[in-house]
Amino acid sequence: MPVYEYECSDCHKVFEVQQKISDAPLSVCPECDGSVKKLMSMSSFQLKGGGWYADGYSSSSGGAGKSAPAASASCPSGGGCANCPAASAS
Repeated sequence: MPVYEYECSDCHKVFEVQQKISDAPLSVCPECDGSVKKLMSMSSFQLKGGGWYADGYSSSSGGAGKSAPAASASCPSGGGCANCPAASAS
């Protein structure tokens, strides 16, 4: 279940609530019964590392289990990034 962050406009308390996506947003602070607003929080989802390119998914001819395509000499990352803007910037 996703975790949502709220802030009370009266007591300024910030709190988190686990809710289903289909649940209505909270409107009342559990501490002081003041009105609350939902905050935009940073996501914990991050993409790191070589990922798709290192796993061989970057080429339409390659499939799972196949090695990554040969690196282009103009690609600064050293990966198979023929369509990457960084590869054409050199």
